[in-house]
Amino acid sequence: LAHGSPTGRVEGFTNVRELYGKIAEAFRIPPGEVMFCTLNTHKVDMEKLLGGQIGLEDFIFAHTKGQRKEVEVFKSEEALGLTITDNGAGYAFIKRIREGSVIDRIPVISVGDMIEAIDGQSLVGARHYEVAKMLKELPRGRTFALQLTEPRKAFDMIGPRAGGSRGGGTQLGTGRGTLRLRARGPATVEEQPSAFEERAVAKVDDLLESYMGIRDSELAATMVELGRDAQDPDALAQALDSQLGDFAFPDEFVFDVWGAIGDAKVGRC
Repeated sequence: LAHGSPTGRVEGFTNVRELYGKIAEAFRIPPGEVMFCTLNTHKVDMEKLLGGQIGLEDFIFAHTKGQRKEVEVFKSEEALGLTITDNGAGYAFIKRIREGSVIDRIPVISVGDMIEAIDGQSLVGARHYEVAKMLKELPRGRTFALQLTEPRKAFDMIGPRAGGSRGGGTQLGTGRGTLRLRARGPATVEEQPSAFEERAVAKVDDLLESYMGIRDSELAATMVELGRDAQDPDALAQALDSQLGDFAFPDEFVFDVWGAIGDAKVGRC
């Protein structure tokens, strides 16, 4: 647990939701208490979030629910400045707050906060894109209530476990492959992502943030998989509709994804 505990062992899971259940079981806490996990750090570091891939030597820190809070927000601008992600098991939370934005001017709202409800409407079980869409559609010039739950704070004296006797300076997971967790189908052990895959996933994740206000490396990886062998943007659009139709991606977004995957193939940043 990120706020400090003995180490637990989890096994027998095939997707993210089952992993959270097994973590809760190992620490004898209700499954709903686990908000999200970070890899190799106890800190609320959104760049280290557990997504769809876990290095086979990565160390998982589970962040549990802390203080609940309700905040009144006046939507003075169209964009609130939030980037939303989710844990794949029913909780959406804040991954990024843009500097100088509406939300940035409210000190009580922090990165890592779970968005539990908007104006009393529960968002437990909603996907990140549904939450982002709901926030975007709130009318400008009105006040709304955000019900948030922050992750339980870690003690400053607890440092990230850096691999123990595995040797100093060794990057965790290097050369050992990754466990790929999928929304549909069983988990698989794969080689480390290629340089192309890493570039493409990063670019598509950036596009998800700019178009939809979400970040989701697992979703980006799925889109790269679907687009790797697509012959043109129309083929990519068909593949996305068949696998990810719930997102209703706009045509210009699909075209930019096609371009990003093409750039990554030839090594353009």
